[in-house]
Amino acid sequence: MTDLKITALHEMHKSLGAKMMPFAGYDMPVQYPLGVLKEHLHTREKAGLFDVSHMGQVFLIPEDKDFKTAAKALEKLVPADIQSLEPGQQRYSQFLNADGGILDDLMISRLAMTGYEHCLYLVVNAGCKDDDYAHLEAHMPKNVTVSVKDDTLSLIALQGPRAANILGCFNPDVEKLTFMTHTDLELSGTLDAPVWAHVSRSGYTGEDGYEISAKHEDMVRLVKELLQYDDVEPIGLGARDSLRLEAGLCLYGHDIDTSVSPIEAGLIWSVQKHRRGADAGYLGAKRVASDLADKSTKRLVGIQPEGRAPAREHTEIQDMDGNVIGQITSGGFGPTVGSPVAMGYVARKFTKAGTPVQLMVRGKARAAKIAKLPFAPHNYFRG
Repeated sequence: MTDLKITALHEMHKSLGAKMMPFAGYDMPVQYPLGVLKEHLHTREKAGLFDVSHMGQVFLIPEDKDFKTAAKALEKLVPADIQSLEPGQQRYSQFLNADGGILDDLMISRLAMTGYEHCLYLVVNAGCKDDDYAHLEAHMPKNVTVSVKDDTLSLIALQGPRAANILGCFNPDVEKLTFMTHTDLELSGTLDAPVWAHVSRSGYTGEDGYEISAKHEDMVRLVKELLQYDDVEPIGLGARDSLRLEAGLCLYGHDIDTSVSPIEAGLIWSVQKHRRGADAGYLGAKRVASDLADKSTKRLVGIQPEGRAPAREHTEIQDMDGNVIGQITSGGFGPTVGSPVAMGYVARKFTKAGTPVQLMVRGKARAAKIAKLPFAPHNYFRG
């Protein structure tokens, strides 16, 4: 435990009675006294507060202060169109290796603050961030600075249908944001001193909500104030996982990794049309184009097991004749839908929703069917 990193909110987690566990090199809260089930439902019904400060926060800063310089450089590493981003826009994408496998998935934002519109802000996964930073350093041209801010910035998520009303008490301008947009502003409300924060209307639960970045000491003050609201509860990693699974959102190292491409993972929507060709100019572009053309490659699907027992990661998926057709990558109980839910890869011809399959659990075949994702509807605010 002594070699685990901690976030600026670590003492607060302990004071709130959190059960802590090692995660991606950090000592993180897996649940609070409320429990995973109630934390999950509270987020769906009101507002959940997540410490995600273990994630990586990094800026790409072009020396010539030309946004295209940074955008073109990043476009060599991700399949998304970055050059078309307007100030205040955010886009989801993936770092790919030369073979088109996913090194990590990430959020990419073009800053909107006056004088900084040329800069890109990236949020990457905790378990991959050191490799991501090295990947960026190795591939960015000399005139683009890679500036890692993990030592100075914390990150939280406020998710759920009450999130906008609550954060709006600190600055009503946050309620004007729409899904996948962001801004930099002061949060004040009842705080003893304003907090300067980067606020994006996005998150990992399928609910409306925000991700908020601020300096460590300011974040401690902000979180204490947010928790004064009756509708806000702290939420741990356990409910974070069940929420994202119901929302059909991939978890790196489970549903996506270097063995799969964005196309196989069902992420074609994150690759703009003019970036889908083999000559698009980014690492792995040939694999993306090939998997688009090859209808026989595997695909990530939703899976609905019958009964009440969840199907866990690595569970074998068979067709009704007993032939192996794939494997579960994420599975658990979905509190919102009231039944087990799972995601996994199957051979392309078995991807139609409603297709019957069987899951091998402890040597016994259990009935299941292919299900359309997400299991719980997305409630993003699009204006």
